[in-house]
Formats: sequence, C-alpha cells, structure tokens
Amino acid sequence: MSQPEAGTSRKGLFSRDDYLAPPHIPTGQPPRDVLNTIWRKNEVFLDIGSYSIGSFVMMIWPLLLILYFFVPMPRESSSGLVLAAYWLIVFCFGFFPILMLLYILTQPVPPPVRFNRQRREVCVPQKDGSYWIVPWEQVTAAATAVSSIGQHGKTTQGMLVVGFTNPDPNAGEADRHFTLGFSCGGGTTAMCLWECMRSYMESGPQAVPRCNFEGERTGRSLLGWFFSLVADAGRSLAKGDFKSAFKDIFFTVFLGAPVGFYLQERKLSPPPDLTDPAIVEWSHPLPPEQWARRSPELEQAIAKREAELTNERTAA
Repeated sequence: MSQPEAGTSRKGLFSRDDYLAPPHIPTGQPPRDVLNTIWRKNEVFLDIGSYSIGSFVMMIWPLLLILYFFVPMPRESSSGLVLAAYWLIVFCFGFFPILMLLYILTQPVPPPVRFNRQRREVCVPQKDGSYWIVPWEQVTAAATAVSSIGQHGKTTQGMLVVGFTNPDPNAGEADRHFTLGFSCGGGTTAMCLWECMRSYMESGPQAVPRCNFEGERTGRSLLGWFFSLVADAGRSLAKGDFKSAFKDIFFTVFLGAPVGFYLQERKLSPPPDLTDPAIVEWSHPLPPEQWARRSPELEQAIAKREAELTNERTAA
C-alpha cells in the first residue's frame, strides 16, 4: 500500500492528510492512548485493539439527551403528520442507536493486532481465522482530517489509518490490504496515538502508556464509575485546575462517560487473546542476539528526524 513519505502532507480545500509512515520516524508528539487501544504490553509484544464500545456510547449519548430535553412529545390533538415525524425522529436518534448498541454488545470482541518488537513484525488476524505476518517497516500510517462548515461554524473530523499489506504475493485483490481505523481526530491527536505503536517498536515498552484493560476488573458498578469521575472533578477543583474539572464533568454528564467506561470494562477485562499455536510460539521471547534490527535506511531516517526535532526545541 504505497503512499507519500512520512513527514509530508496533502491539503485540500476542506481536508488534510498527514503521512506518518513509512519510514517510521518520530512525529514529535508524545505517545498517548486516547482511545484505550493498548490491550496488552510486555517486553515482547504490544496488542492494539480497535474495539471501542465506550466511544460509541459517547457518540449516541448526546443524541439521547437532545431527544429527551429538546424534542417534546406532540399533543394528542396533533396531526398525523406531526406524530409520524416525531416517532421517526425518536426511532432514528433514540431506538435505532440503542438497538445498535445492544447488537454490538452481543458480538464477540475482535482480536487485537499484535506488534512484536523483538522480531520487528506485526501479526494481523483476519476474519476467517488466518493471520498475516507483516514486516514492521512496511506498515503505513496516515492522519486524515475533513472539515465542514455549517450553521454553527466549522467542524473537523478525523482519524488515524494504519495499513498492512498481505505478504502473500498470490493474494487476490480483495485480500491484499488491511486497515485499522481509529476515530481519534486527525492531526496531533492521531500522531499521539500512532506514537504508541511506533515508540513501542522503536524505543520499548517503557516509552508508551500503561494498559488500561489487562488484568483484573475494577469491580465498579455503573454508579461507581459515575462517583469516581465526579470525585476526579472535585479533586481538580480543589487544586484549582478548572479546565480538568470541566472536562470531567462534561464527559460525565454530556458524553455518558460512566456508561462507556462500565461497558468497555465489561467487554475488555480480560481482552481477547491470540490463541493460534503458531502465533503463541511467535510471541515467545527471543535471546537478545536473535532480535531483529532496524534497516540502515530507517536508522538514518530516525537519526535525521531526531536531529531536526532537537534543533526545533533549541530554537523555541
């Protein structure tokens, strides 16, 4: 899956694409797991999952609030057209999203993509149960953002797209490429999420955030998550950090964060694992002398980029 070199951008009238890899050079942003994508992390591999029921909840929660508070039920004397319009709105923005949520909750969580830093390879599971083993330096990444202008001003939506090419040269056209899409917003936010993968592979597990879903459940109820987030807001207020307090309250009340965190934990504690015997063997640690190394081209590209970032920080 060819694309322009990392560090380049393509701008349109209402769009922007930032190409992040290859080569896998630093973006200049810190690694931040903004969507809780890190499911497992150790010295050998990093599991990245694109399943985010919490994000889906936070997307439909505002619709439900608007429906409840701002769309009054028509009177019994209203015309049939008004009643039909009301129930159509209720179905589209109320019942249908809830039905989708219930359906998603009944489905198994898809397995993660596994990044093996000792072998410098990536295991990409497929729907049919097969796996691709893709060289790390062939993985592509791009941050995309699209803007629109409406009645309430300019809004921007974006995502991080990570691409993998099937190593089988005889694969059909439909089976040649696989992509992971993360709705994290484009630009800096996407770069921070990409840095979780890149920094792990190039620097090690200590360079990326801790995993939120591996291990024991917190055991919190839905009400427990609510009081936990409210307590976080109270602590922020006590420290005079009004910005963090507002963020906690906004996510709790207006985006349904307690429901999202509760369901996310229920589905991802523990997260699914890769159980194929060949992949279990592939995931075992190697002696240091057998670790794969960077290509000379990537080594040179990283050194050049790190020098540029150092000069930028010095100039600032």
